[in-house]
Amino acid sequence: MSAEVFLDTNIFVYCFDGDDPDKQAKAKKLVARKGWFVSWQVVQEFSSVALHRFKAPLKPGDLADYIELRLWPECRILPSQAIFNQATAIHGRYGFRFYDSLVVASALAGGAKTLLSEDLQHGQRIGSLEIANPFLK
Repeated sequence: MSAEVFLDTNIFVYCFDGDDPDKQAKAKKLVARKGWFVSWQVVQEFSSVALHRFKAPLKPGDLADYIELRLWPECRILPSQAIFNQATAIHGRYGFRFYDSLVVASALAGGAKTLLSEDLQHGQRIGSLEIANPFLK
């Protein structure tokens, strides 16, 4: 069973970013909804940002709790050669950075209809996947 929506790392980062209350509120609403999933890459990227780039970094125990309770239950895509191959093809065709290409490949592998991300072109379609920026006003 696949979820409909893939959430990119920036959604989770904004949940902790009090500098932009509008984005924070929107991100928290998205995460509170059902029907989304993430990949191992999103868990890793969020962990790195939370420990090293937040103004007030998360304590390792708090990060572990967030991963266990929020991210890992929705982590449906693990690394595979097929995902790396598809990411390489996406990078070549669309010119995305490789890590963005991995996000797109993971969303496609999970059967998402929508990829919510601030980092890619709003409205772009890649196969059956539509990219949407949930923070556009």
